[in-house]
Amino acid sequence: MNEWLLIALMALVTYLPRYLPLALADKVKLPPVLVQGLDFVPIAVLTAIIAQTALIRDGTLDISPGNYHAIAALAAFVVALVTRQLFITVVAGLACFAVLRVFF
Repeated sequence: MNEWLLIALMALVTYLPRYLPLALADKVKLPPVLVQGLDFVPIAVLTAIIAQTALIRDGTLDISPGNYHAIAALAAFVVALVTRQLFITVVAGLACFAVLRVFF
Protein backbone atom coordinates (compact mmCIF):
# COMPACT_ATOMS: atom_id res chain seq x y z
CA MET A 1 0.00 0.00 0.00
CA ASN A 2 2.88 2.36 0.70
CA GLU A 3 4.08 2.05 -2.88
CA TRP A 4 0.73 3.22 -4.28
CA LEU A 5 0.67 6.17 -1.90
CA LEU A 6 4.20 7.06 -2.93
CA ILE A 7 3.29 6.85 -6.63
CA ALA A 8 0.19 9.00 -6.08
CA LEU A 9 2.14 11.63 -4.18
CA MET A 10 4.89 11.71 -6.82
CA ALA A 11 2.24 12.16 -9.52
CA LEU A 12 0.70 15.01 -7.54
CA VAL A 13 4.07 16.70 -6.99
CA THR A 14 4.82 16.37 -10.71
CA TYR A 15 1.38 17.45 -11.93
CA LEU A 16 0.64 20.44 -9.67
CA PRO A 17 3.58 22.70 -10.66
CA ARG A 18 2.62 22.20 -14.30
CA TYR A 19 -1.11 22.67 -13.87
CA LEU A 20 -1.30 25.59 -11.43
CA PRO A 21 0.29 28.23 -13.69
CA LEU A 22 -2.08 27.24 -16.50
CA ALA A 23 -5.08 27.26 -14.20
CA LEU A 24 -4.22 30.68 -12.77
CA ALA A 25 -3.12 32.28 -16.05
CA ASP A 26 -6.57 33.70 -16.81
CA LYS A 27 -6.91 35.26 -13.38
CA VAL A 28 -3.62 37.16 -13.35
CA LYS A 29 -3.21 40.27 -15.49
CA LEU A 30 0.43 40.92 -16.34
CA PRO A 31 1.64 44.46 -16.97
CA PRO A 32 2.12 45.25 -20.67
CA VAL A 33 5.84 45.93 -20.14
CA LEU A 34 6.31 42.42 -18.70
CA VAL A 35 4.34 40.83 -21.54
CA GLN A 36 6.44 42.75 -24.06
CA GLY A 37 9.63 41.62 -22.33
CA LEU A 38 8.49 38.00 -22.20
CA ASP A 39 8.01 38.02 -25.97
CA PHE A 40 11.80 38.08 -26.32
CA VAL A 41 12.48 35.03 -24.11
CA PRO A 42 12.21 32.37 -26.89
CA ILE A 43 14.49 34.39 -29.17
CA ALA A 44 17.06 34.86 -26.41
CA VAL A 45 17.05 31.18 -25.44
CA LEU A 46 17.36 29.99 -29.03
CA THR A 47 20.17 32.46 -29.70
CA ALA A 48 22.07 31.26 -26.64
CA ILE A 49 21.72 27.62 -27.69
CA ILE A 50 22.81 28.27 -31.28
CA ALA A 51 25.72 30.52 -30.28
CA GLN A 52 27.05 27.97 -27.83
CA THR A 53 26.70 25.15 -30.34
CA ALA A 54 28.37 27.11 -33.13
CA LEU A 55 31.17 28.83 -31.23
CA ILE A 56 32.25 26.48 -28.45
CA ARG A 57 34.48 23.54 -29.41
CA ASP A 58 36.06 21.30 -26.75
CA GLY A 59 35.18 23.76 -24.00
CA THR A 60 36.85 26.79 -25.56
CA LEU A 61 35.77 29.60 -27.84
CA ASP A 62 36.64 28.73 -31.44
CA ILE A 63 36.40 31.56 -33.96
CA SER A 64 38.90 30.08 -36.39
CA PRO A 65 38.20 29.53 -40.11
CA GLY A 66 38.16 25.80 -39.38
CA ASN A 67 35.00 26.08 -37.30
CA TYR A 68 32.46 24.90 -39.87
CA HIS A 69 29.59 25.19 -37.42
CA ALA A 70 30.14 28.93 -37.01
CA ILE A 71 30.54 29.50 -40.74
CA ALA A 72 27.35 27.58 -41.51
CA ALA A 73 25.49 29.46 -38.75
CA LEU A 74 26.67 32.77 -40.19
CA ALA A 75 25.60 31.70 -43.68
CA ALA A 76 22.19 30.65 -42.36
CA PHE A 77 21.88 33.99 -40.56
CA VAL A 78 22.56 35.91 -43.75
CA VAL A 79 20.08 33.78 -45.70
CA ALA A 80 17.48 34.34 -42.96
CA LEU A 81 17.96 38.10 -43.18
CA VAL A 82 17.59 38.07 -46.95
CA THR A 83 14.77 35.57 -47.45
CA ARG A 84 12.88 35.53 -44.12
CA GLN A 85 11.89 31.92 -44.84
CA LEU A 86 12.63 29.21 -42.32
CA PHE A 87 12.88 26.28 -44.73
CA ILE A 88 15.32 28.05 -47.04
CA THR A 89 17.39 29.14 -44.04
CA VAL A 90 17.67 25.61 -42.67
CA VAL A 91 18.51 24.14 -46.07
CA ALA A 92 21.16 26.81 -46.70
CA GLY A 93 22.77 26.26 -43.30
CA LEU A 94 22.83 22.50 -43.71
CA ALA A 95 24.12 22.72 -47.27
CA CYS A 96 26.88 25.12 -46.25
CA PHE A 97 27.94 22.84 -43.40
CA ALA A 98 27.88 19.77 -45.65
CA VAL A 99 29.97 21.46 -48.36
CA LEU A 100 32.51 22.67 -45.81
CA ARG A 101 32.68 19.29 -44.13
CA VAL A 102 33.10 17.31 -47.36
CA PHE A 103 35.41 19.55 -49.36
CA PHE A 104 37.60 21.20 -46.69
